[in-house]
Amino acid sequence: MLTYIKWFCGVILLSITAGCTTGKPNNVQPVTNFDINRYLGQWYEIARLDHSFERNLDRVTAIYSLEANNTIKVINSGFNSVNQQWQQAQGKAKFVDQTNLGHLKVSFFGPFYGSYIIFALEDDYSAALISSYNYDYLWILSREKTLDPAVLERYIRRAKLAGFDTEKLIYPQQ
Repeated sequence: MLTYIKWFCGVILLSITAGCTTGKPNNVQPVTNFDINRYLGQWYEIARLDHSFERNLDRVTAIYSLEANNTIKVINSGFNSVNQQWQQAQGKAKFVDQTNLGHLKVSFFGPFYGSYIIFALEDDYSAALISSYNYDYLWILSREKTLDPAVLERYIRRAKLAGFDTEKLIYPQQ
């Protein structure tokens, strides 16, 4: 009986983590013709849905670089306005399927990965709209500290049509 319980719990845990790794919200499809080399470099967070690991952060950036083993090094940083300290998290990303799809899995905690879906991207890679495995996670990123208001509005509209609660977006100071 104990073996069965362990097996059952293992299957449940695997199912949950698999959903976080490859799952995506309805109405969200990763961009095609994605080029990781053009995506590498620094991005500024223009807007996000609130979540615990970025709470109270301003001046948020993400830096992506290609590692020798073809994984992507991820460094997220931001300034915590409450405790007046910089925070940084380093992780790694890998493609979920094809390298020409904007669907990666990202890990900041050992073997646990979460889905990272680029579902809108400017042709010149100047701005991106990112989701994770459910409607609780949404980011609007830009290569610059500010984003053209027309592009921002277009991304907000796209996210809302996909089912995200865009009224809850936070706009961190850069």
